[in-house]
Amino acid sequence: MKWRSLEESSPGTDLRPLREIFAERKELIAKYVPAETQAIHAQAVAELKARRLAANVLQVGAKVPALELQDHDGKLVSSSDLLARGRLVICFMRGRWCPFCVGQMEAMNLLLPQIEQAGASLVAISPQTVKQSFFMRDQHKLRFPLLSDAGNKVARQFGLTYRVPATQEAVYRRAFVNLPFANGDESWELPIPATYIVDRDGTAFYASASEDYTERPEPLEIVRVLEDMRRP
Repeated sequence: MKWRSLEESSPGTDLRPLREIFAERKELIAKYVPAETQAIHAQAVAELKARRLAANVLQVGAKVPALELQDHDGKLVSSSDLLARGRLVICFMRGRWCPFCVGQMEAMNLLLPQIEQAGASLVAISPQTVKQSFFMRDQHKLRFPLLSDAGNKVARQFGLTYRVPATQEAVYRRAFVNLPFANGDESWELPIPATYIVDRDGTAFYASASEDYTERPEPLEIVRVLEDMRRP
């Protein structure tokens, strides 16, 4: 169970803006995924938007909950240790089975040197197990920690979590997206995608979240914000 890059032999080398990569993946979905399945996914997003989930996530200026999670190798990573070295970029994602999460992670990976040059660290957080994070990092040649948020405990503190609707769960099961296996629990709970920049004092300087899993901020936008933060 994984998303294969369009060029499996050389993952993570697509230099186009993320919106163009996503547009291409949406075109493939529109072409190959049955219309009734697309309608179920669209309805799930619409229901989340009706609940205004993104409007109630942790906002800019708020103190970010301290976190200590296992990375892809099972090693504990703490936000306090990372913030002692500089600012912190956190990407909340759904998992390695999601083509839009893969696209975002590969795009962020390409700009990792610029993120680090701007004085920040990058981590991604998902509910998938440590083993799934290991497979994702290895397959897509990612160079930053993938943290396992078992039970979405951290994502819940950010206000990002929701339960996958029964209709969408049925679609995932038919497509062999086995969330209980991938995440190690039976909750069928996911975070909406969100990206945060945490300042060294532990406050959220930048926040972007969307109920639509096909919408993510451009990695270059994150770099620009970090560079602006360094200017006097």
